[in-house]
Amino acid sequence: MGALVMTSGRGAAALFTLALLGCGSQAPEDATPTSDALPAGEADGFAFPESVAAFGDGYPEAGDTCRRLGESSATSPYLDDSAALVGCPTQAQAEALGGTIVATVDGVVMVSVPEARTAAASGDALVPGTDYNATTDIPCGFGGAAPAQTCFAGVKRQWGDDGTTLVEVKKPDGRTRAIFFTGTTPTGADSAQSDGSAGWDFKTVRDGDRMTISFGPETYVIVDALVEGG
Repeated sequence: MGALVMTSGRGAAALFTLALLGCGSQAPEDATPTSDALPAGEADGFAFPESVAAFGDGYPEAGDTCRRLGESSATSPYLDDSAALVGCPTQAQAEALGGTIVATVDGVVMVSVPEARTAAASGDALVPGTDYNATTDIPCGFGGAAPAQTCFAGVKRQWGDDGTTLVEVKKPDGRTRAIFFTGTTPTGADSAQSDGSAGWDFKTVRDGDRMTISFGPETYVIVDALVEGG
């Protein structure tokens, strides 16, 4: 360390100023965002809020950032049987899906994507007067009861761009429960805050060609023939 030199007048003032500059701390490099910083929500680990009832493992392909949205008070005005309601972290990701952006809720950009699959595209005829490939009554139960009653069910085969099949079940209260299949394997159900199903567990048990699906206190029994035809 050099010797301390005492001075006076302007020289002292100059040395004092230099000392202050030398002691000042350098601003952190990331204090000011750069132009190439990721937009909010695009970083890894984006968490979809419960308000949009997101489900699945990516849209349009597994592992993609966007996700399908189920029924909730925020999404209900935009749900359409002929389109998929999808949520994305950013505007650019939503626009890339080619649908119509309908709203932004809690940081999620919602886009309505028309379903390209039709009876002609899937090679599967529709039940006259419906958009289902087949309809039937299935065993169902509610409130934790065994599936001792019957519910109307309709299937939309090759419903999703990834080959997902959708089975819609009409419940006694008039609402519908959507159950999704990959092949004949159930992969999940739509959920909504309005009926408290957002946190329900989804469990399945196979018995031959029959799948018993438990979603919270609801139980449905669906046979493979309804899902895959034949």
